[in-house]
This record gives sequence, C-alpha cells and structure tokens, in this order.
Amino acid sequence: MAFDGSGNMWVSRTSAGVITQLEMKDGRVIAQHDIFRNLRKPHGLAFDYRTPGLLYFAEENKITRVTLNSDDPGQKIADLPSGGGHFTRTLGFGPEDLRLYVSIGSSCNVCNEGDLRRAAVYSMNPDGSDFKKFASGLRNTVFFTWSYVDGRMWGTDMGRDNLGDNLPPEEINILAEGKDYGWPICYGNKVNDRNFDKNQYIRDPCQDSEAPKVEMPAHSAPLGLAFVPEEGWPEDYWHDLIVAFHGSWNRSDPTGYKLVRVKLDSKGNFEEFEDFITGWLQGNTVLGRPVDVVFYNRGLYVSDDKSGVIYKITSVDN
Repeated sequence: MAFDGSGNMWVSRTSAGVITQLEMKDGRVIAQHDIFRNLRKPHGLAFDYRTPGLLYFAEENKITRVTLNSDDPGQKIADLPSGGGHFTRTLGFGPEDLRLYVSIGSSCNVCNEGDLRRAAVYSMNPDGSDFKKFASGLRNTVFFTWSYVDGRMWGTDMGRDNLGDNLPPEEINILAEGKDYGWPICYGNKVNDRNFDKNQYIRDPCQDSEAPKVEMPAHSAPLGLAFVPEEGWPEDYWHDLIVAFHGSWNRSDPTGYKLVRVKLDSKGNFEEFEDFITGWLQGNTVLGRPVDVVFYNRGLYVSDDKSGVIYKITSVDN
C-alpha cells in the first residue's frame, strides 16, 4: 500500500497482476480503479514526492516508473533477478539520501545463491543508475522502513524452514550499508546453521555478521512494519513499531496471524513486544493473514491477503 500526494491509496494485488487505485475522501474509499494490469507479480510501490504523480512499482523482474494521469507509457529503470522462491520486490525512498531501495529475497529456503543480487537490499538513484548493494545476508526482507527518531532503516526478515517448530527466530534488523546479516550460514544471534553449513572453521564464521535488533517466534512470518507517529496516537505508543505477523504454514501449532507492538525506549532500544490486534486465528481456523501496515492521516491501514480486505484502525484519542 502507498498513498499519493492527493491522499489516494494505491495497492499492489500480486496474484492478480494488478495495481489498483483506491480513490479516497474523508478517509473512506469512494471508488476503485484497476490502473495497471497484466503485470508480473507486482508488489513494491513508492512515490517520489519531489516529482508529484511519479509512481515507482516493482514486478518480480523489473522496476518501472510512470507519471500518473498522463500518456506516459512508463520507463523500466532496473532489471531484477527472478525465478525460484520469494518473488516480492519492495521499494522505498530513503528519507535522507533520497535513493530508491529495493529488497530481493532468496531463490530458495537455504542455499548458496548463484546470483548475488538475491537475499539482499540494493539502492539506486531515482533513474536507476548507480545500482549497488546496500546490505546482504537477508533471506527474505519483504518490508522495511525508517525510524522517525534517528533515521535508521529497519527491516523484517523471515528465517529458513525445516529446523523444527522453534528455530530459527524471525528477525527485525537495523539495516546498514555494507553489513552482512548472516544468511545462509548464520541465523538469529550469530548462530551457525550446522544443518546446512558443513564446513569446518578455525574462526567463527558468524563473528562478523550482524545480530538482529529483535528476535521473534519462529514461523511467525513478519512482514509489514511501521513506526507509530505522534499525531493521532497515545504518547505511550509514540515511535514504537507495529509489525504484521502473516502467520505460519509449517508449524505443528499455528502461530502468528496478528499485529504485534514492539516497544522501544527513547533511544530506540528493544524492550518487549506484545499483541496489538489478534483474532485472525481461531483455534486452527485462519480467518485472515495481515501483510502490510501503513500509518496515514491519523489512521493505521492493514492489508489482509487471505480475506482480500484492507482494515482501518484509529485510536480512541483521535
């Protein structure tokens, strides 16, 4: 989900191959328009607010920018690797350097990638030039955002499968240029994945990898994350994170299927996390799977790709 300068929401409908505009008025949808069709698993959406009406969108294999409400046919600015697993490609403009960032998941559960563009975050100029690696060792960082407090980039990352119900932990990482976050040979707090990595070492192979900022229950599938703004929300929530747990598909007892509040102190250090909204999992029955979370104009918008709906949450203080 992304909002344009006129307050309309744009939504990528990945399975349908469509990008839809939701025309908004007074916080409500008054019309729905499928603007771009026949796309290849569209996912990432980003607006360059320095150029009004300029939309960037990522399909599995490329990034395109197009001027809305014009006869602009769109321009491909970057090719992306495709095939295998993890086809989402998320986009976002850095708040300080104004570069465009794209996350590219791994092609597998756990493997040594042949294409080093996989399992990494890249950045580029708005025209696609100077395409370069930003951070690596990220199995599947589907969503990322930047802190209001210190401008650092935070991203969720989903751990590998087939290590049992409780390993490896899911992660929230603070993403920094040139850093490696361990995958495929390390997970969690610099733990060597001996199930996959059979090499013998003199030196700890995970020593120079980055530990996660927050560890979360395995198989929760953390996706969208957003910092709580000050406007419209209780002071106790300011600058905490809301994270969408999409939910497990390969765990004995299902877990996830909820929104979680990650409580941070005034310096952005992790304190604890607690349930924020639950109810999508009733026993073993799944009613919904939250994906993206976006704060906009005093509301929190949450997409659900099982029920095919978008929810709007407001604070009682609004």
